[in-house]
Parts: sequence; structure tokens; C-alpha cells
Amino acid sequence: MKRTWLITGVSSGFGNEMTKQLLEKGDTVIGTVRNTKKVEELIAKYPDTFDCQILDVTNLTRIHSFIPEMFEKHGRIDVIVNNAGYGLFGAAEELDYENIQKIMDTNLTAPIMIIHDSLPFLRKQGGGRIIQLSSYGGQVAFAANSMYHATKFGIEGFCESVAQEVARYNIGITIVEPGGARTEFRYGSAHVAKLMPEYDHVHGFLNMLDPTKGLAPGDPAKMAARMIESVDIEPAPLRQVYGSQALDTTIKRLEERVADYKTQTELAASTDVTEE
Repeated sequence: MKRTWLITGVSSGFGNEMTKQLLEKGDTVIGTVRNTKKVEELIAKYPDTFDCQILDVTNLTRIHSFIPEMFEKHGRIDVIVNNAGYGLFGAAEELDYENIQKIMDTNLTAPIMIIHDSLPFLRKQGGGRIIQLSSYGGQVAFAANSMYHATKFGIEGFCESVAQEVARYNIGITIVEPGGARTEFRYGSAHVAKLMPEYDHVHGFLNMLDPTKGLAPGDPAKMAARMIESVDIEPAPLRQVYGSQALDTTIKRLEERVADYKTQTELAASTDVTEE
């Protein structure tokens, strides 16, 4: 079955991999970029099925008009993929207000608004899928990555809630939690705050961002393929974790969290209203 996909941030990374694979198999992709330089070959090769659109996802006013325009233009959009985003590294004290606002707008507010504005159209057309790119960093937090985790923990909570609201309308939401992958997310697009010597003890992430120190284990093409395949799974899986290391680390952290909660039975009960 041929589908129409709307994917944000298709100039690199998972968005680019998904777009190439989908176009190759004959689907239509509405792909957003901030400039067309990196997708000129796709524009030339797929003039009828690749609708490349200029969109800065931090322009919320534009999002509000863009989504209706795309549904009107294509008649139906089967899958919305919130892929645009980036990593911000640095201890909390090293971040300035501009760092904080920009990543919140890009990684959290924009995908919320895209989902919000798409829901009426998906509901009226009888259903569809939403794929939200998160990270295993939406479940596991590390030092010097606080604002990235804030956006990913936040978007996961939003999506988990919305998934319950719209399931009756045949709208499925899948949160994708990849581990480290060989994309520009690490090796090109990552932002680093103005580092302070007082926090040298949490600056180990600099090695992770340096490809000469070893590459991430995840294969972007395989991860993109799994995202595409997820659309055929019924019901829509709420979460998918990609990467053995990511899954192992997530399970370990969740088990630690549950164990900690289980020590708090008496504490929790001590705050209940007692019978009068």
C-alpha cells in the first residue's frame, strides 16, 4: 500500500534515511528542510513523489498554517514523523537562556504543535500514524545533557497521554527511542554550551562527539527501516527501542527506579488521610 508521509528534518540523519527508503519503494514524502542544499539529488530524482518544503520548526506561526496547507495539497497524509531535533551538551550552569529556549522550541514545542495541528485532519480522514523521535535519553538521564533530557522526557509524556486520547479514532502513536547512531546528530549537529572548568568532571561527552574516538554502534539505515515497518504493526507499538546498549541501559535504569519506589510504601501511606 502506497502512503503519504510528512517528515520533519529530512536533510540528514534518520529523516534523510527514511525519505530515501520510502521514495525508493514508491511512497510520497513531504519532507521539511531549512534549505534544499543537501536534498537536491532527491528533488531531481523524485519530482513527483518528493515534496520538499522549507520549514523552520521553531516558527510556530508557520507550523499552524503549514499543516493545513499540506493536508489540503495532498488530500491525505498517512504518517506524521516528528524527526527534527538536535542534542545540547553542557552542565546546567553552563547553559544560557538562548541555549535553553532554542532546544525547547525545536525538540519539544514544535513536535507538540505539529501533532496538535495534525490531529483534526487525521481524525476526520479516519486515522493515521504519528512517529515521534525521542531517544533512550527520554527514559535515562546523564550528566551534562539536562535540557536534551528535559525535552525528551517531556515529549514522551505528551505522546503517551495523547495516544490514549486518540486511539478510538484509529490514530496510533509510536515513540522511538534510538541509542547512539552514526548520524550527524553526534557528528555535526550537536551543540555544546560554553564550558566551565568547574564542570570538567562531566565533560566526558566530548569524547562521544569525536568520531576519531570511536563510532556509535547504531546503523541509521536499519533504524529508519524499523520505523517504517512499525506503521504496519497493529495496534501501534507505544515505544520502540533501537540498539542493544540502549535497551540494556533503559531496562537497568527502570529496574533501579522501580526498586527505589518499592522502598517508599510506608512513606507514601503516611500521607494518606486517616479514617476519622
